[in-house]
Amino acid sequence: MADKLKIALALLLLVAGIAGFYLLAEQALVVRVLSVLLGVVAGIAVVWFTEPGQRFVVFGREAIVEAKKVVWPTRKETVQTTLVVFGFVVVMAVVLFLTDKTLEWVLYDLVLGWKKS
Repeated sequence: MADKLKIALALLLLVAGIAGFYLLAEQALVVRVLSVLLGVVAGIAVVWFTEPGQRFVVFGREAIVEAKKVVWPTRKETVQTTLVVFGFVVVMAVVLFLTDKTLEWVLYDLVLGWKKS
């Protein structure tokens, strides 16, 4: 229950920061933007001390650890894979074009008799 109240407070702080942007319409843009940033930072600070906030931080750290384990492809592998994808796209474009034109010819010329002039 306490976490839900903290999350509600965080959302309220965020809304207050955004509302401050509009309520301070007569002020300099820097002050208005700082109002939004202050609301965002205050909201994040409140969420930080909730159970879901702590789980999110742990998840973020674990994601970074897992990303470091990834074996990234070499430049040569990346170029080869990109060329294969482009080649496949070109082949599929030709196949779809030929299929479209064949169906167009069969339907319009043979079945319906709408000869193009």
